[in-house]
Amino acid sequence: MEIRPARPDEFAALGQLTLEAYRTVGPQSAAYEAELVDVAHRAEHATVLVAADDDGTPLGCVTLVLPGPNVLSEHREPEAASIRMLGVAPGARGRGIGEALTLAAMEEARAVGATAMVLHSATDMAAAHRLYRRLGFVRDEALDWVPEPDVELLGFRLAL
Repeated sequence: MEIRPARPDEFAALGQLTLEAYRTVGPQSAAYEAELVDVAHRAEHATVLVAADDDGTPLGCVTLVLPGPNVLSEHREPEAASIRMLGVAPGARGRGIGEALTLAAMEEARAVGATAMVLHSATDMAAAHRLYRRLGFVRDEALDWVPEPDVELLGFRLAL
């Protein structure tokens, strides 16, 4: 498996992969589904990392938002990076892809001097919560928020 920046010719496939990954957890709002598939927009404002199989098939992706003002940032901490929209193809789960993508994002954040990594995760994403805790993230209730009615996001933080 290779982890690298996503290429424009992969954006559509990565958008569908992310959408499918999120739909396995539960239904998403139409607005959020549109955001999930818009990899081109994310790549314009952040780094989209892809995990690709040996034959180049995308297995998962994550969006890394570096410190500083950014339209994709869901927090106001100038020294913190964040990850968003981590998705692994349903058929590729259990192979450590989510962990590898998260670790790669953490490494890139450290390289630019980020002091923390923060993220939000829906309350029903138990597998993601286990991954984040295993990697050293801790719950930070000060980061919790409700972006849409009936959508509660839990905050997690990791000192880098």
